[in-house]
Amino acid sequence: MENYDLIVIGGGPGGYLAAERAGHAGLKTLVIEKREFGGVCLNEGCVPSKTFLNSAKVVNYAKHAENYGVKVSGNAVVDQKAVVERKNGVVNMLVSGIKASLKKNKVTMKNAVAFIEGKSDEGYIVKAGEEKFVGKRLIIATGSMPVIPPIPGLKEGVESGYVMTNREVLDLTVLPKELVVIGGGVIGLELSSYFSTVGVKVTVIEMLDKIAGPTEKEISSILQKGLERNGVIFNLGCKVTAIEKDGVVFERNGKVEKVKADKILCSIGRRAVTKDIGLENIGVNMDRGAIVTDDKMRTNVANVYAVGDVNAKIMLAHTAYREAEVAVNNILGILKNVYCSTWFA
Repeated sequence: MENYDLIVIGGGPGGYLAAERAGHAGLKTLVIEKREFGGVCLNEGCVPSKTFLNSAKVVNYAKHAENYGVKVSGNAVVDQKAVVERKNGVVNMLVSGIKASLKKNKVTMKNAVAFIEGKSDEGYIVKAGEEKFVGKRLIIATGSMPVIPPIPGLKEGVESGYVMTNREVLDLTVLPKELVVIGGGVIGLELSSYFSTVGVKVTVIEMLDKIAGPTEKEISSILQKGLERNGVIFNLGCKVTAIEKDGVVFERNGKVEKVKADKILCSIGRRAVTKDIGLENIGVNMDRGAIVTDDKMRTNVANVYAVGDVNAKIMLAHTAYREAEVAVNNILGILKNVYCSTWFA
């Protein structure tokens, strides 16, 4: 088994930045990622959704070109396959950049499922595929995944492809005629904005009486009106009770209603990925499925840290970046108080 100063499990924003900074500082570092480096943010979240929205912006400009003194011959037509291909190109370019940066900082990269088997005198034993490694320290950065609640028909819909999460919807090459979005949070609203702009009939079903989660009601109201002008239909204060082959069944004020759909986007929320990675083998404390950390990103286990969505503090890529810096700074003993202090130099 090869020994490392640091093993990072997860190659998303928190994981790859932690590995890069540790490698730059001279620590022998290994980062293990089961899917694509860059994590959700680069591959199926922030970056691809923004490429979609940029295409929507171009469509919107074309539709209202005369407002800018520009005459456009004919209607703007969206080639969804080309939109997805452009998105893939942007993602691939950025992921390649991350790999190049890790390589430059002498970080070893492994594409495999990681599992923590336990601890020896030399450090923590991590299995990656068929190989095993030992790390003096661990940073857990396994991220999050979409919540799939036990709504009748939902799991079956996901398995058949009729219901999508943010991962599948960003690879959709044929536009549906009618899209129902379950959940009025950030992800659901971003994608509702895109699909409504390119001509899809979009209906959002949200359990709360407002959209955009914790956003102030005045701001969420302004956002809702803007999306409604774009054609998005909102059903607020509604509870989804079943997924059927041709639509979504929900309750509003005790009455059952149904809205038709060619495709359904489930965007109810995300949960930390902590299952089946061996945390129980080293006794890491958990709270409602997320890893518990202090303000220095330390877990209750010596030399084990957790950064990004997996600790469920704030599920944002920018938060993961800062937490990665905090963890590495503390590993290196650079600062005493770093969570809201000086950036790593």
